[in-house]
Amino acid sequence: MASYRSRSRLMPLVVLPPLYSGAALALALASQFWGGLQPCILCVYQRWPHAIALGLGLLAIMLVRNGLTRSARALTYLAGVALLITAGIGAFHMGVEWHWWEGTASCGSTLGAGQSVDQLRAALLATPVVRCDEVPWSFLGLSMAGYNFIFSGLMGIIVLIRTAQSKA
Repeated sequence: MASYRSRSRLMPLVVLPPLYSGAALALALASQFWGGLQPCILCVYQRWPHAIALGLGLLAIMLVRNGLTRSARALTYLAGVALLITAGIGAFHMGVEWHWWEGTASCGSTLGAGQSVDQLRAALLATPVVRCDEVPWSFLGLSMAGYNFIFSGLMGIIVLIRTAQSKA
């Protein structure tokens, strides 16, 4: 069991990924449901690592509270890796938005394969097409993907470095 002192030093680091990813997911969902910004498939892909970092971080908090600091550090490290993964997806998405390269095969389409012509027609008429290479919102020249790349990348680097430096 770890001492109370090592647990109290580790806790600020352990709460960082779930706080950050929870806020990022909340902002993304608020912009979708209240702001009317429908996500493209790359936007959705960026949310998954945030959800993983949130879950890992919450589990790490529970482990620290129970004195299992080594396991908590490992989960915090993995949460930092998840933040770098979402930053990488954000960087790829920025390149698609700036037309540096093409997006994935599913960019611009959220329809499944193997449907009949009538099912496909009904789905096409009911589903808004959200293209990965169009920017529906930007601030200071950066889209949400750009901000995800910058802030998640920085947060991931900080979490990885601080986790490696911690002696819990």
